Amino acid sequence: MTSLDEPATGDPPAGGEPPRWERAGTLFAQWREGDTRAMDELVRLMTPTLWHVVRAYGVDAALAEDVVQTTWLTLVRRHETIADPRAVSGWLTTCARREAWRAGKAQRRADVTETEELEPQLPSAESAEASATRSDASQRLWTAVEQLAERCRRLLRVIAFDDRPDYARIAKDMAMPIGSIGPTRQRCLAKLRALLGDEGVTAYGD
Repeated sequence: MTSLDEPATGDPPAGGEPPRWERAGTLFAQWREGDTRAMDELVRLMTPTLWHVVRAYGVDAALAEDVVQTTWLTLVRRHETIADPRAVSGWLTTCARREAWRAGKAQRRADVTETEELEPQLPSAESAEASATRSDASQRLWTAVEQLAERCRRLLRVIAFDDRPDYARIAKDMAMPIGSIGPTRQRCLAKLRALLGDEGVTAYGD
């Protein structure tokens, strides 16, 4: 099942599979060398991550899809600015965060009646997020996440789907001391494990 307790250091997961950022870098390098299929693989690999990062900024599903698409178009236009292919994962998540913040601010300005709820109800239609959480265990996991407090939902989305999260950026975006991110994350995970335990689901690594 999807794990919310993956190491943030980018260490290879069990089984010897390279971390996501490393796989992304390899595919990005292959694409720049002329392998067009590598971009398709890169999109499949990174889109679920970008979707969760964008949704953490409170934008609705339709706008999140636009932001993710804009992020990929920006990569195609500006790929030559990335000197090290291994940096593409961080580049994509940073770009997605900035675009999500901009788009979310514009959306809130256009609709003054919009609530400040940061995690809208998940769409019922199939989406990039649905494809990432299609299994029964994953569905129960994200159902439990929705029962957490706003800050926990947002923090776990960002931390769980970024191999090497930028804690300074997260602290700024969430208006919280950088030193409190780790302890807050642990408290949120403890609450999530309690919810999953009530449903008979055990969090990865327990």
